[in-house]
Amino acid sequence: MTNLPQPLTHLGRLPVAQFMRRTWQRRPLLVRGALPALPPPVDRATLFALARRAEVQSRLVTATDGRWQLKHGPLARLPSPARPGWTVLVQGLEAWVPAAAELLARFRFIADARLDDLMASYASDGGGVGPHVDSYDVFLIQVQGRRRWRIGRQRDLAEVPGLPLKILADFRPTEEWVLEPGDLLYLPPNVAHEGTAVGGDCITCSVGFRAPTLGDLAERWLDALTVQPGWRANLTDPGLPATRRPAALPPTLIDQARSKLCALRPTLTDTRELLLAALSEPKGDAVFTAQRLPASKRVALIRTHGVRLDPRTRLMYSGRLFGINGEVHRATAGTAAVLRALADRRMLEAEQCRTLSPAVLGLLGEWLQAGWLGPR
Repeated sequence: MTNLPQPLTHLGRLPVAQFMRRTWQRRPLLVRGALPALPPPVDRATLFALARRAEVQSRLVTATDGRWQLKHGPLARLPSPARPGWTVLVQGLEAWVPAAAELLARFRFIADARLDDLMASYASDGGGVGPHVDSYDVFLIQVQGRRRWRIGRQRDLAEVPGLPLKILADFRPTEEWVLEPGDLLYLPPNVAHEGTAVGGDCITCSVGFRAPTLGDLAERWLDALTVQPGWRANLTDPGLPATRRPAALPPTLIDQARSKLCALRPTLTDTRELLLAALSEPKGDAVFTAQRLPASKRVALIRTHGVRLDPRTRLMYSGRLFGINGEVHRATAGTAAVLRALADRRMLEAEQCRTLSPAVLGLLGEWLQAGWLGPR
């Protein structure tokens, strides 16, 4: 693979800085010709072949006479493209198709901590997944064929019960567009929307985003505390008076527990480590291929070829703290600069690697051994 392209500076004529300031997580936006002359990152045959593979996350959605059906991959057989009303979706396309990874990289004007993956959907005429809402931001890029999008900012998000898909029971669209290749529709979270293919051979790419819930972070924080000795100690109550009401909770126990729990205040470093671990966690279906090489050969390989992060690897940083695939590492001042370059560019040239310290080479060798990165 060549070097990843630089992030977009404009969506069509709209500067991304202006988009982030005025539109991101605020309101939907349609940009005609946002990515002009964009070649489809995947064709129908490749997408269908990926849907047949067990290690690829895919879904088949069909709608016949208002009856919705959902089938998860691997999908050994798909309907004929001539049959209307069906769509196949493939998640994490950047892990399998270099052109998809390049398209996803164009959206790195938004931090990797928020960027999730690239999904592609192929639909026959009339195909779609029904009206629904997403809890995350999404860029919907039309790369082949045409798709009609309808959106609405409704408060009633009740779903039709008993369906395998989350279909809105009372969808009330207020705006409608038909997207052509190169057009882009941005939707913030919780905007009701429905996309329907107009004609056959419709391919839409979705750049999805993510954010941990406060509950997820709190659970991780409490899990981390439970392994610390100070938080494994029992509550104590020396001098507890005798009671005539044995079923009543002692006020002294309540006060002590409240005092201890109120002390659960993560420091700034705790918060950074928590976020790095949570946001660098790879997708649940990510499988890395370990490299069984002795340390000397790993070093030689890195110095000769340089390194490139696996498309499924998530590496991000805050100061000298680095999160990679759910693990947090603290780097020295010299090591941190190299690792930041690797995280931002997702690769290091061989020339850069030849002058690396043994400590950095050892760490990169461990990541090579784990399959988190490979030779460039």
